[in-house]
Amino acid sequence: MATTSVPGVGLLKGLGVTLKHLFKTPATQLYPDVRPDLPPRARGVIALMEENCTVCMLCSRECPDWCIYIDSHKETVPPAKEGGRARTRNVLDRFAIDFALCMYCGICVEVCPFDALFWSPEFEYAEYQMPGLLHEKTKLREWMDTVPPPPALDAGAEVPAEVADAIAKAERELEQAQQAAQQAAQQAEQAASAAASPSAGVAKADEPKVEAGEIDQETYDQLIAEGKSERIARSKAKAAYVKKQKAKLREQQAAAGDDGGAAGSQPAPKPAEVHVEAGQIDQETYDQLIAEGKPERMARAKAKAAWVKKEKARLRAEQEDRAQQAAAGGDAAQVDTPAAEPADRTGEPVGGAGPATDAAAPTDAQGEAAATTPRKKLGDVHVEGAGEIDQETYDRLIAEGKSDRIARAKAKAAWVKKRKQEQLDAGDEA
Repeated sequence: MATTSVPGVGLLKGLGVTLKHLFKTPATQLYPDVRPDLPPRARGVIALMEENCTVCMLCSRECPDWCIYIDSHKETVPPAKEGGRARTRNVLDRFAIDFALCMYCGICVEVCPFDALFWSPEFEYAEYQMPGLLHEKTKLREWMDTVPPPPALDAGAEVPAEVADAIAKAERELEQAQQAAQQAAQQAEQAASAAASPSAGVAKADEPKVEAGEIDQETYDQLIAEGKSERIARSKAKAAYVKKQKAKLREQQAAAGDDGGAAGSQPAPKPAEVHVEAGQIDQETYDQLIAEGKPERMARAKAKAAWVKKEKARLRAEQEDRAQQAAAGGDAAQVDTPAAEPADRTGEPVGGAGPATDAAAPTDAQGEAAATTPRKKLGDVHVEGAGEIDQETYDRLIAEGKSDRIARAKAKAAWVKKRKQEQLDAGDEA
């Protein structure tokens, strides 16, 4: 016989369950008022870092659904340094992903060698039409803003080279900006001081000019000891060298001004600018650089620069000597005394200073030309067939442990030097 239940018991049970859960929080989240907490590696959508893409097409080839579309073109990039070679690179024109076909396997993210594709937890990209799920690179780039940062490195792990280079570049740019701000502040202070003192403009015109090239070794060693990079240390050492040289030249100008105040206020004439054509090399500098292990191309270039520098110094010294002789000759011309006769290299007078002879005395123009003709240097002598070697120099360098290449190069230079000296001595005797 079936049991009968009291009418209304089921209703009371249902009301009991309702009352039980009435004052409890709901188990579900009220989306979109409450956003879900997604895990860091949630596969929501694929984002694109356009700056890292090199158009290698690897993601498009590996995609099993063929839902990635890439277009690009090539353009020529000028060389980074003067004298370099121009190169070509691919420029990204279009990068699109059709999420109506994508099955979110993540193969494109894994195979990208340049970290251009990332998983973003963004999931609100529903559309009313299927063609609306084809997103271009602008939309993919916007999704990069929601990509979570990578996990922190373990304690003691090395920083990746890309991150270290980016940090070093940012530090260099910050330091350059600080230096530019300091220079701007110094220039503003100098402009203010120049406006305050009327004599500052005259002093600025006499500011000594120093060509940057050398470095201040003390400053360089100090910066290297502090852990600075070689590039920064060298640039600051060059600036310190220029600063010290300017201070030294100012002191010399001040001392020369004090000495010249009693003699007269007329400044000395500025020597003309000396121009030297590069072609010869300074053999001493070349041998020193080769002995230090420098490549022949670098040694030859630096030796040419050293020869030009020495030749300019020699020509400036000759100009100063001629200017002093001209000034001394002008002072002597005011006195009513006979002019000295030109002398040859042996010290004997050319004209008839001794007993009378049948030879005619040279004219004033010939004597002046003979006196102003400079003596030939080794660089002015040309030797044919610079292919022999000086055996004595070669044997000595080999005995000292030098390599055959260095010994042969120095022996060739020694042979050429000896032949030039012999031709120069023969010309002097003639």
